[in-house]
Amino acid sequence: MLALDENRVLLFTTDFFTPIVDDPKTFGRIAAANALSDIYAMGGIPKLALNLTAFPARTYGVKVLHEILAGAAEACAEAGCIIGGGHSIDDTEPKAGLAVVGFARRDRLIRKDGARPGDRIILTKRLGSGILSTAFKNDAIGAGAFAPAVAAMGTLNEGASHAAVSAGVRGGTDVTGFGLLGHLKEVCEASGVAAEVRIGAVPFFVGVENLARDGMIPGGSYANRETLRGFLKLPKIVPEYLLLMASDAQTSGGLLLAVPPDAMAEFEGGLESKGGQAWEIGTFQEGPAAITLSSG
Repeated sequence: MLALDENRVLLFTTDFFTPIVDDPKTFGRIAAANALSDIYAMGGIPKLALNLTAFPARTYGVKVLHEILAGAAEACAEAGCIIGGGHSIDDTEPKAGLAVVGFARRDRLIRKDGARPGDRIILTKRLGSGILSTAFKNDAIGAGAFAPAVAAMGTLNEGASHAAVSAGVRGGTDVTGFGLLGHLKEVCEASGVAAEVRIGAVPFFVGVENLARDGMIPGGSYANRETLRGFLKLPKIVPEYLLLMASDAQTSGGLLLAVPPDAMAEFEGGLESKGGQAWEIGTFQEGPAAITLSSG
C-alpha cells in the first residue's frame, strides 16, 4: 500500500497457484478472482493487472494456455480492470494468477486492524472448497457436488466489498489459504480484540461435513489447525473434524468483515442489491486476542 496523497492510496498485490479445476477457462477465472480479492478485501477498486503464468506448452498445447488467459480476462472485464500484458515461463506444472494494482480512499480502507469490540463477524461465501477440491481430485465426489464451490470461487468479491465500504466497515480481510479461523486470528491480533464464533452458524458447502468426518481433508488445513493451538478456547462438544472444517484452506474465498451493529442494515441492503449473501457467525469482543468457539 502506498499513500498517493491525503485522500488516495495505491494498492498492489499478486497471487497465483496451480489448477484447482480441470477446465482451463474456469481455472483462469478462479485464479483471477482470487488475485483481485486482495484489492476488494481492503475496500479498493482494481484498475490494472498483469497475467502471470507458468505453463508446459509442449505438454498441453498453447490453446489450453489461451483458454486460461481467456478466463482471467473474463473476470477482469467484469471487475472493470484492464489487463496490460503479463509474463509467462515454461514449467512442468501449470500455474496462473495476476499482479494487480488498485486504488482506495484512505478514509474508507478495510484493514485487519480495523475490528472493534461489538462488531459483528460476517462471512460472505460458504466454506469447504479445499475439502471439496481434495475429494474431487480423489474421485470421492463428482463434478455436480463440486460445482457450487467452483461457482463461488469464480465469483468476484466486488459486491461484498462495495457494500462494506458504503456501510462504513473498516475492519476485515478475505478468507484464503489460512482458512476462516486462521484469518480471523490475524484480525484479532492486529486489532487487539477477541472473537466469539458460533460454530453452528458458520456456512459450509453441502457435503463438506461428511467428507471431513471421513478424513478427506487437505494437508494445508491440518497445518492451519496446528497454528491455532493455544489461541482457541473450545467447549468440549466441538469435534476435531469440525475445527478442521473451520480451518480449511480456501481458494478465492469470501470476505471476513467486522461490521458495526448500526451498519448492519445498510451493509445487508447493499449486498442484497448486488446479489450477494452474508452470514453473521459471531461478534468481536474486548481483548486479549483469542477465538472462543461456542456451539450455537
